[in-house]
Amino acid sequence: MQLSITRITKKAGIVCAFLLAMLSGNETKAQKGYEFTSFTVIESIIPSGLGRSRIIHALETRDYKEFSSVRSEDDNTRNKSDRDDIRVKNFEETKILNFFNLGGIRFQNIAANDAMVNSKVNGMMEDGWELLTITAGVESDAGEKDGNGIFITRFYFKRPKK
Repeated sequence: MQLSITRITKKAGIVCAFLLAMLSGNETKAQKGYEFTSFTVIESIIPSGLGRSRIIHALETRDYKEFSSVRSEDDNTRNKSDRDDIRVKNFEETKILNFFNLGGIRFQNIAANDAMVNSKVNGMMEDGWELLTITAGVESDAGEKDGNGIFITRFYFKRPKK
């Protein structure tokens, strides 16, 4: 009986050591944190196919702190950042199709856009990004005199920092 308890104790110790080694590896990964990125899909809903539709992905980063200010009752100084310093000049622009053409809604265009967006998402995931959330919004045709509109979808991703 004594021999059996000793074996169990040794096995339990080995299992505990193995689990601790695994957990400490995950703790190191968690300490490094995550990096985040996003891309935006802009689809024109302007009749007659006159709009522009694109997938836009920034290839540069910005530190928001450089362009932020904290305002208070005592200090009401606003941020005076130059727009050219904020603007991203290096970005990926992928052409996609407009929802409308001269004949109205073009369902083939919508299917083509879905295929392009799926390809982009799959490529991001192959690069180690995890899809966090998708957010969509629309500015639609405001009536007879407007005739303009866009559908915007943002895709947010994260991955462990390297």
